[in-house]
Amino acid sequence: MTDAQTDEDHPWTQSVDDILTYHDVSTDDGLSGGEVEHRRDQYGRNELRKTDRKPWWKILVEQFTGFIIILLGIAAIGALAIGETIEGISVVAVLVINGLVGFVTEMRARNSMESLQEMTQIETRVRRDGEDQEIPAEELVPGDVVILEAGDIVPADLRVIEPSRLQADESALTGESVPVGKTSEPLDADVPLAERSNMLYKGTYVTRGSVEAVVVSTGMDTELGKISQSLQEAAEEKTPLQEKLDSLGHKLVPFLLVVATIVLIAGWIRGQDLLLMVEEAIALAIATVPEGLPIVATLVLARGMWRMAERNALISDLASVETLGSTNIIATDKTGTLTENEMTVSRFELASGSVEVTGTGLDTEGSFRRGDPDVDGTDSPESDATLQLDEPQNHPLREALEVGVLCNNASVTGTDEGVETTGDPMEAALLIAGLKAGIDRESLLDSLPEAREVSFDPSVKMMATYHAKGDPSVATYHEEDGHYRVAVKGAPESVVESATRKVTDEGVADLSPEETDEWIAKADRMAADGLRVLALARKTVTDTEDDPYGDLELIGLVGMIDPPREEIKSTIQGCKDAGMRVVMVTGDHAGTAKNIARSVGIVDSDDAEVVEGSELDDPESLSDAEKERFEDASIFARVNPENKLDLIDLHQRAGSIVAMTGDGVNDSPALQKADIGVAMGKRGTQVAQEAADMILSDDNFESIYHAVREGRIIFGNIRKFVLYLMSCNLSELTTILLATLLAFPLPLLPLQILFLNVVTDIFPAFALGACEGGEDIMQRPPRDPDEPIMTRTNWTELGLYGLFISVSVVGAFAIAGGIYAGGLGSEAAVTVSFLTLAFAQLWHVFNMRELTSGILRNEVTENRYVWGALALSTLILIGATYLPGISLALSTAPIGLEGWAVVLGMSLLPLLGGQIERELRRHFGTPKLGTKLHALIFD
Repeated sequence: MTDAQTDEDHPWTQSVDDILTYHDVSTDDGLSGGEVEHRRDQYGRNELRKTDRKPWWKILVEQFTGFIIILLGIAAIGALAIGETIEGISVVAVLVINGLVGFVTEMRARNSMESLQEMTQIETRVRRDGEDQEIPAEELVPGDVVILEAGDIVPADLRVIEPSRLQADESALTGESVPVGKTSEPLDADVPLAERSNMLYKGTYVTRGSVEAVVVSTGMDTELGKISQSLQEAAEEKTPLQEKLDSLGHKLVPFLLVVATIVLIAGWIRGQDLLLMVEEAIALAIATVPEGLPIVATLVLARGMWRMAERNALISDLASVETLGSTNIIATDKTGTLTENEMTVSRFELASGSVEVTGTGLDTEGSFRRGDPDVDGTDSPESDATLQLDEPQNHPLREALEVGVLCNNASVTGTDEGVETTGDPMEAALLIAGLKAGIDRESLLDSLPEAREVSFDPSVKMMATYHAKGDPSVATYHEEDGHYRVAVKGAPESVVESATRKVTDEGVADLSPEETDEWIAKADRMAADGLRVLALARKTVTDTEDDPYGDLELIGLVGMIDPPREEIKSTIQGCKDAGMRVVMVTGDHAGTAKNIARSVGIVDSDDAEVVEGSELDDPESLSDAEKERFEDASIFARVNPENKLDLIDLHQRAGSIVAMTGDGVNDSPALQKADIGVAMGKRGTQVAQEAADMILSDDNFESIYHAVREGRIIFGNIRKFVLYLMSCNLSELTTILLATLLAFPLPLLPLQILFLNVVTDIFPAFALGACEGGEDIMQRPPRDPDEPIMTRTNWTELGLYGLFISVSVVGAFAIAGGIYAGGLGSEAAVTVSFLTLAFAQLWHVFNMRELTSGILRNEVTENRYVWGALALSTLILIGATYLPGISLALSTAPIGLEGWAVVLGMSLLPLLGGQIERELRRHFGTPKLGTKLHALIFD
């Protein structure tokens, strides 16, 4: 390269000659093979550095960092240190199983997402050593001369050298859905990215024309790469579920201290050996911590993850599954997310009035119906009648359609699945509108062959095509030999102001200055309705070199809309019913944004406020009133990526859990910032997918609704099994304490307690995690994001359930041991208390039903996994009692029919007590005593 650099950081400011000189390249020859190798060594490959994926070993290690996991680890080490080998090894086994489940699940999710990103690899055409060749885009280097045509993806940041009718879709980068015209002229240094008309950016694509351009930035130096880098540097935060589980673990520490203190003091008073008391304290500490909680939480989240994957929602990490359930704000982009990203002609404004066009997207079936809302606000009597375009009064409409088809560079091709389009989406929409009227571009060009094209000029904002004499039976407008028909389309203000006459259903008439102003006003009203507006005109010339834009005959205006997705309206209504607000955040114009928001149901009123992104430029200076206004607003237009970050931060500071949907590079910082980032799998860019917590493989917004529902179900199930496991563990603790205070022998042995925690408790708890949500789960408001897993009511229930079970177990032990009457012997008595505790905990699963559900028919009794878990656990308990090896380890003995009668009768008492408690709460609410006790202990 030379040292004649004009401005390396602003290539759009340089002339074509200067940029080629700086990169030491000619457009005729391109770079040599040797120079390419030299520059690749200097700049590296043209690829985004993938997000620093956690290595497998780090993902594995993270499975063992939860607070409860650490507590169990400490307890296991303590058990091994004092010779309680079986207890220690059992806890370690639980930790290993839990870690492996979480590890495998997260690795599966990561591999699924990486497979999506492989679809972004592309080939590109480059000129080297004087020859054009196809190479992988990753091999481009600065200075390469690239040749692109309509439909090609831009492989790097390029400076336009020789454009030909060039337009590019930059919606993935800027959010603007309308293709941008490109030139080669230098620009000022302060021109914003969205207006750099001589640049093409990596990740966008060419919609029309062709271009030779020089590569100015590759890889991480591109605009897309800079955004990717900023995302990789962002810090990760814990999800609400992780924080809640850790908080729950911290609350167990006081219990552990209380347990150890009570056991040691009670043993010392009774004259027990101090070392024996320490061993017993450690055993009870192990019993206090719910060993099953981490593994069941992991399994339930994994199950939810797999269920979502079946519905095309891929989740990146386990805890994000639950976070969706507390989401109350969904900030969504418009283009390609709420809309189809396919322009559709919806209205013509003609001198004789309005014509509405039916059919959306690429559907070539549709009709034309007259109505003139601009006249008196109502449709004409003909509004419901399909117009016949061969009737004389409808010739202006047919001419408008013909001009749109002729003055066009897009193409439409039929496929087995419908039609496909290439080129500018607005031009493709005009071709589709023509097909609805039976006007095919190729047939029309056979009758009106194109003699010349004047490409779209950004300075005049118009395009024209010249057409020779044709078959009057095909085309509406026909000239004699030696004349050319000129078809013109462009920006309304440009075309209308160039027109001196207008086409009516009675012929051609002069266009007065007042009428000119009225046409411009019509265009403004159409834009306010959210339409993209073009003006259509014609003229006749005798030579193809005649001026195409002077003395035009105005035919009318055509309005196009990027239609909403078919399922969006019902999905957004479902989100509203679930208490979630959907907020549109788009780079589009305010009028377009409001129209789409109203059509999909985000807002219900035409008076809904639209906040401009510029109002968010200085978030630190916002007053409280402005913050409240922005929090209440549902439409944000002309928003840049920084504004999205500020808006999400505003909602998060207000205590909301925010989900952000998007597919473009410009969405990526917000996807990273949001509590849940939701990227599109088909249309989404690699950077957006890497930043997201969830990827929709089908790009269907409706999948978010189902994911939120699954998240709500999961949190409810987590609360069920946490309450279940902790009440079971508390019952074990209170059983020992109650027996100690009554000076009874120990009714349970430490290994028996560990056996229940590790083996039998886990199966019912996991079955609870598979409960289906109630029918009204998406009619409830979102859960308060600060709400803990265990509420005051749950802590009250925990104490009551633990007391019910422990009293039953001690009672069974007293009966069986013959303390107040003849018994079965000490080992058999301990077996009875062990089995009573085990079956009381199994029946206790039915106390986990919702208050609003019935006693016999509810989400627990109708869960087939619950019955399977009870059957399996029962077989395990029978085996633990009668199989020689297991019974020897657990110190159990046969108990006979009398003993089983005691077990069955006493184990059912906690179920009866629990059902009575739930019915009392159902009718009278939470006991105030429980609330006071909770406040005394925890506040």
